[in-house]
Amino acid sequence: MLEIKEINVYYGHIHAIVDATLHVNQGEVVTIIGANGAGKTTIQKTIMGLLHSPTGSLTFEGEDISKCPTASIVGKGIALVPEGRRIFPRLSVADNLALGAYSRKDKFVSQDMDKMYQLFPRLAERRSQLAGTLSGGEQQMLAMGRGLMSRPKLLLLDEPSMGLAPVLVSQIFHTITDINREGVTILLVEQNARRALAIANRGYVLEAGKVVLEGLASDLAKNDDVQKAYLGE
Repeated sequence: MLEIKEINVYYGHIHAIVDATLHVNQGEVVTIIGANGAGKTTIQKTIMGLLHSPTGSLTFEGEDISKCPTASIVGKGIALVPEGRRIFPRLSVADNLALGAYSRKDKFVSQDMDKMYQLFPRLAERRSQLAGTLSGGEQQMLAMGRGLMSRPKLLLLDEPSMGLAPVLVSQIFHTITDINREGVTILLVEQNARRALAIANRGYVLEAGKVVLEGLASDLAKNDDVQKAYLGE
């Protein structure tokens, strides 16, 4: 579904991503783990056209998207739920969800809004409430719901559990699994490596912008280096 080959991304003179190659197959949950500053978010921003690589290629469903603007990439079926949620605090829950469907021209937006309320019942209770008054967990649900409103084939999740209480972390990861079961492919960036590897099919380990390990998530979870660096064992 998504093929990334030998991309390099720079912030000025800083070489943030170094010859990175990875892929995501349709129907998978793939996770990228690594320390802060390893380049995980940079890869997702590059997929979305927010950053660009002067080398290599990015293809989605066989089409080169390397030079596509972000709005076009969303229209092709990729959505990003960014780190920090980035909801619109002065708009209602319902309006935030509606904005997720801004590029759609079909007649099923209202139907999909109802689906979001079924997936996230807390949002249904607060549909008229200003998004900025929601709890952290509720804001994360709203950010995920907004991303799903574009009807993505591939959903990019950037640190969905950050700053949440343990009980909400469990809920968010259960929801990610449910979304995947509904047919949405997921590329997950997550500091909680143990949780991420537990729900993923495959994973990549990123260090200083380089992919240093890849494989089945179950194998990475058993890897001695991964356990010492990311699992606290």
